[in-house]
Amino acid sequence: MSEHKPPPAKVPDGVTRFVTTRQKAPSEKGFVGFETVWKPFQKEAPYKTPKRP
Repeated sequence: MSEHKPPPAKVPDGVTRFVTTRQKAPSEKGFVGFETVWKPFQKEAPYKTPKRP
């Protein structure tokens, strides 16, 4: 038999409220990794100094 293996199947992006997961391209050994992108959980407001009494 030949050593030819079919390329791994393409997995669709996983999208949730705070995380998006994408499949990376296969390496030369055939390992397929995943990239995780996090969305911020909360907004950051600029700091304002309080009024003096």
